[in-house]
Amino acid sequence: MEQYPSALLEKAVSEFSKLPGIGRKTALRLVLYMLRQPVDNVSAFADTISYARKNIKYCSVCHNMSDTDTCSICADTRRDASTVCVVENVQDVMAVEATQQYHGVYHVLGGVISPMDGVSPGDLEIASLVKRVSEGNVREVIFALSSTMEGDTTNFYLSRQLKSYNVKLSVIARGIAVGNELEYADEVTLGRSILNRTPLD
Repeated sequence: MEQYPSALLEKAVSEFSKLPGIGRKTALRLVLYMLRQPVDNVSAFADTISYARKNIKYCSVCHNMSDTDTCSICADTRRDASTVCVVENVQDVMAVEATQQYHGVYHVLGGVISPMDGVSPGDLEIASLVKRVSEGNVREVIFALSSTMEGDTTNFYLSRQLKSYNVKLSVIARGIAVGNELEYADEVTLGRSILNRTPLD
């Protein structure tokens, strides 16, 4: 185990290593880099993260991150509000938007059903999706969840919840490799998957 010359340095490394994908060696490099920067720069960095944590909201319609009560996508009258793309998280909204192939709106579930991880349907934004569809303004729901067992389980559950409504259900084409996370797909493949979506049986 590393021997730190400062207890404060060790505490900072411990905090950075809590970030996803950051081990203690990378955390140490990041902390040492920050400590070499001017104090004002470090303060601005910390203030920005703190301010974002306190002030970023979630869209009251689709649950995407937003600076206002309704996100810019939901508020954009040029978008096709009758087509709703269901995604797992905010990163997936960004990934689909980067393709520039989709012009509808979104619904962010906040995860996928995963009993192994203790995530049940009640933990996700499913009731609000059903409510949106029940209001009668949605013509198509596209399931754009990762091609994993959990993603497929969630697709199936959602289709059962929505089957009684007069709405087209489709799933993105399997150009996304099975087992891959949506946010890591390249833009061309993801764009084609949106365009070549298939009806959900």
